[in-house]
Amino acid sequence: MAVLRKIEVSSGIFWIEAPEFDIRILCGCPADSVKHLMKRGLIAATESGGIHYETGPNAILLSDVMIQNGVFANLAEFPVLQMLYRQGMIIPNHPGNTGQKPLLIGSPAQVGAQLNYIHRGNYGLVSEEELMEANVSKEDAQEMMRIKLKFAFGAIRNPSELVDVLQVENDHVTILGKLTLRRLRMNVFEFSLGDEKVTVDLNLPAFETYECPYPLGFHYIPREYFAVVHSGEGDGWDINRPSMGSVLMFQGRIYLIDAGPNIIATLSALGIGVNEIDGIFHTHSHDDHFAGLTTLFRSDHRIKYYAAPMVRSAVAKKMAALLDLHDGVFADYFDVHDLVSDRWNDVDGLEVRPVFSPHPVETTIFFFRAMWVDGYRSYAHFADICRFEVLKGFVTNDATQPGISEERYRRTVEDYSVPADVKKLDIGGGMIHGDAFDFREDISGKIILAHTAQKHTVQQRAIGSAAAFGTVDSLIPTDHDFIWRSAFEILTTSFPEVAQDQIRVLMNNQMVTFNPGTILLRERQNTKDIWIILSGSVEVIHSAGVVRSVLSAGAIVGELQGLFGAPASETYRAQGFVKVLKLPASLYSKFVRRNNLLDDITKLLERRDFLQRTWLFSEVVSTKTLNSIARECQPRHFAEGEVVDLSPETMGLVKTGQLMRLFRDQEVGRLATGEFFGEERAVFWVPSRTTLKAAEPTEALIIPAAMVAGIPSVRWRLFEELGRRVNLYTEDQSQTVPPDASKAFQA
Repeated sequence: MAVLRKIEVSSGIFWIEAPEFDIRILCGCPADSVKHLMKRGLIAATESGGIHYETGPNAILLSDVMIQNGVFANLAEFPVLQMLYRQGMIIPNHPGNTGQKPLLIGSPAQVGAQLNYIHRGNYGLVSEEELMEANVSKEDAQEMMRIKLKFAFGAIRNPSELVDVLQVENDHVTILGKLTLRRLRMNVFEFSLGDEKVTVDLNLPAFETYECPYPLGFHYIPREYFAVVHSGEGDGWDINRPSMGSVLMFQGRIYLIDAGPNIIATLSALGIGVNEIDGIFHTHSHDDHFAGLTTLFRSDHRIKYYAAPMVRSAVAKKMAALLDLHDGVFADYFDVHDLVSDRWNDVDGLEVRPVFSPHPVETTIFFFRAMWVDGYRSYAHFADICRFEVLKGFVTNDATQPGISEERYRRTVEDYSVPADVKKLDIGGGMIHGDAFDFREDISGKIILAHTAQKHTVQQRAIGSAAAFGTVDSLIPTDHDFIWRSAFEILTTSFPEVAQDQIRVLMNNQMVTFNPGTILLRERQNTKDIWIILSGSVEVIHSAGVVRSVLSAGAIVGELQGLFGAPASETYRAQGFVKVLKLPASLYSKFVRRNNLLDDITKLLERRDFLQRTWLFSEVVSTKTLNSIARECQPRHFAEGEVVDLSPETMGLVKTGQLMRLFRDQEVGRLATGEFFGEERAVFWVPSRTTLKAAEPTEALIIPAAMVAGIPSVRWRLFEELGRRVNLYTEDQSQTVPPDASKAFQA
């Protein structure tokens, strides 16, 4: 009989169980890993002594790398919360409280990062000084700390008080009893118990991502004047729905309210490409509203980030803790716009008012409004509010004690009671969430109940409505199709030197909608049309059956084939509903020649095609940005044996040939066509630990680092690869490079 039980839960997630020692290990903890365990029955409801609680893991094995294929690989906040509260490990006199703490297992770097991240996830900003640095007055900072301490039962605790840790390097370590663990190579681990051994590989294959635990279907969402698209009504424990969130449309622009786990699946299901998102409004930093932020890095421009300064600061510090960096890096990926709390802020004509909401971390609710014929139309988004009964119990006028003042309690009740045309409510209950019954007298036009995994009771259904995924509440109707404006903006930025009357020649063509899964252009197929993507996402599939990249708004499909009659080298397939401007190839060819664009396009096409085939630039989604990079590239030749020496302001891509990567004069890998080098110093100002030498005559493209650093999708991929290299060479610098090190560079 097996003494070790191994289950593959989902891509990059495994379960290892040793019943003899009561050890249940979640191996890999990306976003929503708890939901995957629930769906597999590895977390289940149980009862003991009349107390209802859950089973589940009691240990977590972390990935060696924080980022895999662009998304966070280690997000232990919700698995740890599930152990502490839903299993009862921290609850006094609970059958699940045996004195055992959740156990975090992993490399010293990842264990340390997770402890800091869990600390920020529990508390946000941890002092009056940090609050005041985020533009909070001293008086308000003192009051917010009193509230925070009340939620924290009187003290901000070090995460080491809540969890135990076990650091793993390359030697065997004992988990419990005779159960041991060792790392075989990066992200590959071997568990041993007696004579039995099992191996788990936490590496994701190239271009594969962590799976979404729930199906969403596909929805076609027209671009509205002022409307809210319901993109999440569940919470961090709901196995059937995304966490609470909304997509806001104003004058055809698309904004997110929060970015929960699997937001890329949400956007694909709604037919929205990441490059179409104009901005995000952020309520707070808990993982079920935070984990999807890195999805927005897949854009080729910095998406606008709107939040109160205290929320932005807490979010930046939490992300910095995860990445083990300073919180200033947040602005490398987002165009940050701080909002003034308790005031109406103008965001390109949309009025936005964030209002403080008591919560364990810095949180605001949001009011949105726009002017219309009979006054304002409004939407209110109340994520992670606190029920009145709990807040009333916090009231104390002793300013030296944790709690809330009578005045703050009164103001919070008034803020929650402000009516709106549509109001979405957190009704999750408990100590830190809302209660539908607090809104029985609310005179809002429509109340939507959200942020719960439970079915609505009859009493709740009498108070508020449900909202199915993808449904839309239109606040101000429109007779204008805003997709034409998007088409005009894309064309004018793609062809900045062309007169507008010529742009209108292209505009006078057919708009086409492709259904989910439809092939726009098949490999080895010729085409008579060229498509400019206006909305949605298109995956590019290589002949080997691998999804090489995903294109969004601004990308041109079929340009090479349409202009020169070449067959397609890859297949282009709609992920969800995709809207394109269909241009006859004959017309586009005349447009190009009439406006003297052929020479420029011809020079750029070959280089642009090469760039887009590389892993680094495969998600540069707009043709305009890719053309800019192609223009700035400079070719450079390296003779066999020549040491590569670049300017600190540049990095390179191998076009032909090979470069050897040397660590302490030992070859640890080779860079072949499409692979990059020089980014450590040029983009991140980190000294390289390796030397590069041409293994044969090699041609490279040299790119200005400033251009690359300003593209979030590229910068994020560079950071992911840098993390792999640092992980490889800092585990034990006293040892020689392991024989399989080169494999890490080929991944």
